[in-house]
Amino acid sequence: MQHHPAVTQAFEALAAEDDGRVCRDISEHACNAQPDSFVRHAAALGLSKAADGLVDPKLVLSWLMTHLGAPGALVGLLVPIREAGSLLPQLFTAAHIRALQQRKWAWAAAALGQGIGAGMILLAALSLQGVAAGVGILAGLAVLALSRSVSSVAYKDVLGKTIDKGKRGTVTGVASTWAAGVVIVFALVLMVFSEARLAIVLGALGLAAGAWLLAGAIFAGLTEDRGETGGGGNAWRTAITNLRYIYKDPQLARFILARGLLTATALAPPYLVVLATDGGSQALEGLGALVLAAALAGLGSSYAWGRLADRSSRKVLILTGLSGAVGMVLTVVFWAAGLAGTLWAMPLALFWIALAHTGVRLGRKTYLVDMVGPELRAVYTAIANTLIGLVLLASGVFGAIAGLFGAQVTLGLFAAMAAGGALVAFGLKEIERA
Repeated sequence: MQHHPAVTQAFEALAAEDDGRVCRDISEHACNAQPDSFVRHAAALGLSKAADGLVDPKLVLSWLMTHLGAPGALVGLLVPIREAGSLLPQLFTAAHIRALQQRKWAWAAAALGQGIGAGMILLAALSLQGVAAGVGILAGLAVLALSRSVSSVAYKDVLGKTIDKGKRGTVTGVASTWAAGVVIVFALVLMVFSEARLAIVLGALGLAAGAWLLAGAIFAGLTEDRGETGGGGNAWRTAITNLRYIYKDPQLARFILARGLLTATALAPPYLVVLATDGGSQALEGLGALVLAAALAGLGSSYAWGRLADRSSRKVLILTGLSGAVGMVLTVVFWAAGLAGTLWAMPLALFWIALAHTGVRLGRKTYLVDMVGPELRAVYTAIANTLIGLVLLASGVFGAIAGLFGAQVTLGLFAAMAAGGALVAFGLKEIERA
């Protein structure tokens, strides 16, 4: 297969192997198309990740709903709808996705759905106020989240069929890196033109909708072999059968436990902001500054974590768990030492935790794709994501703990969880060189 010279050069520059190995884990047809597939993955996934950053429920949408006068009860539903809607349906959608011989179409359709969801949010923000605006935004977010649940299952399966083992972490790292650059620009624009924040956020929503539509079109052009279609039966029956794999495969159970504990890196940042505010810090209060901290962490580490994940995704999970725990302990130490009000302490801790979370996301995705063959990849993905969705739903208990004992106690619990996740991951098998 002939590739455009620029495609070949980009592939060789970003994913060159020192030992010159041929493809080990994909068909010859997919191997020949791999340079083009690599670039398409990096472009489509990067567009999707950039759009995610522009429509961040924890920061952007919560600010927007508050600005529009939506009640706090509706604002509090943003993260549960986003996380539960993205993860919990996957155990049931996996069977239907498995019925498709080419799952790229599922990802492309899901990208279209996410674009529609972002458009619904934009329309609600432009035309509604108060409770109506909140309900409209939540409805758009629900469409976006449900579409994301489909893309999450389909993507790992397509990745395993089109990109060879040893390059999967790299391509996701490339996508995450350039997407983080887009979000950094967004954050800087918010900070510099703070008086036009509403217009900037609304413009970002429109850009996100367009980015998802373009991502779907790019992804639909992938060269994907037709695959197995097993597992396409009744959703409820398939779900019950799939859960048995937790008992059949101890490595899957250990991986899910490690991933559940490592959710601490995602849950900790809001409590860090609470401590920073208690300490009198103004550095993290602006929307732009919050977005910038998270984006810089992604830009500074995604490619490196991806390359390391291709060598040992198990080690990535161990290192990020330990790193996250250190960042959370540092947060409490800075607060106890009276440094929370300085310009450097809490931003540094937030950056460190976000750095670890970036590695957790890349490491667990790469490990899950590499640990099982294509016949079970979508099923394992759905099981893991559904159970983690339940963990995230239950995470509201940490808010109660913070209310009773303080955010510093909650961060201490998160540090213990992250360290425990690293310990559990230590017992996982090394699979990249298998």
